[in-house]
Amino acid sequence: MTDNTLDFDDLRPPGAYITAEHDKWRQRVRKFVNEHIAPHIDTWEQSGNIPDAVFVAAADANIYGSGFPAELGGNGGNLDIYERIIFAEELHRLGSGIVFAELATHWIGLPPVIDLGSDTLREQVGQAVLAGKKRIAFAVTEPSGGSDVSRLKTTARKTDELWKVNGCKTLVSGGLRADYILTAVRTGDEGIRGISLLLIDGKSAGVRRTVVDGLSWYSGAIATIEFDDVEVPEDRLIGVENSGFTGLTKQFNVERFSGIASALALSRVCLSEALKFSRERTTFGQRLIDHQVIRHKLVDMIRTVRGTYSYLDHCVWRFNNGDMPVADLCMLKIQATEILEKCAREALHITGGSAYTGVSRLERIFRESRIFALGGGTEEILKDLASRQLRF
Repeated sequence: MTDNTLDFDDLRPPGAYITAEHDKWRQRVRKFVNEHIAPHIDTWEQSGNIPDAVFVAAADANIYGSGFPAELGGNGGNLDIYERIIFAEELHRLGSGIVFAELATHWIGLPPVIDLGSDTLREQVGQAVLAGKKRIAFAVTEPSGGSDVSRLKTTARKTDELWKVNGCKTLVSGGLRADYILTAVRTGDEGIRGISLLLIDGKSAGVRRTVVDGLSWYSGAIATIEFDDVEVPEDRLIGVENSGFTGLTKQFNVERFSGIASALALSRVCLSEALKFSRERTTFGQRLIDHQVIRHKLVDMIRTVRGTYSYLDHCVWRFNNGDMPVADLCMLKIQATEILEKCAREALHITGGSAYTGVSRLERIFRESRIFALGGGTEEILKDLASRQLRF
């Protein structure tokens, strides 16, 4: 391999547990991205809106139902984490998280409904979402608490056969246009033992949704959602009352695989852009890549990206063998987001002023990179969680 062939695909080292079926899955997802997303991504970036037809197209392309039961419209079989990882890689290959943030929201919002909800909810909600005809969002974060989920303040009080919900959620991916909002609410005492999950109809009276401005993510569906005496039927309780925290942590752990893969994919985009520019740009009588200091920067980035992929592959192996490597996922998520920020910074440094033309993927990735260190648990939260798992 020479520097003339090193590109996005080459920068992902071969995985010992990636099979021919995974390669077929990658080609299926890439075909969908090339046909349905790539031609429109710039327009969607500007409008902050992804058309409803994209969700139906994803379902029709058989890439939307990974890990969900076949009788509900999913792909069937057990959850294959590599399918989620590859999906994240291919969506972020364009250098933008806007489409992934919406197309993958059902991965965290729908499983509790299918695993813990009534048969009626399981069929009605599951089938509609997996067909791409309805959207679901997961509302957890609050303006007052951020990553401190155990202290959430949104309440649900039981009256007759209804729950009445009051409070506010923010930074809800896909929340502005979600038909269903899986919401973490306080139904009991303070702390983790008083949290429940309710599935709220987005059209319910008392639900007020506004777009979150200023994220620089250009997704018009990231919402703040206010609940004012919202009435929720009794059977919309998902799981056991006051035991919702367990469901939250399970979803967060699975979600971290996708977050890690997204950060590493964007790091590869930065690297491939920097490599391409370095081969083409001439300075002081030679190509930029022929300067030793530039080569060293590139090697440092490649070294950290490839090493982190090995760590990720090891965590996938443990997950597939029935283990949930919580501490390692926490540390790996921190490592992957640190690498993304480093690669974005160094790639901008290598490409110089050309990255600030308004049409560069690097400019967008650099602007968006910090959100990956915040979403899914901040570095401080994850380090603390890792230390408890390691029994410090």
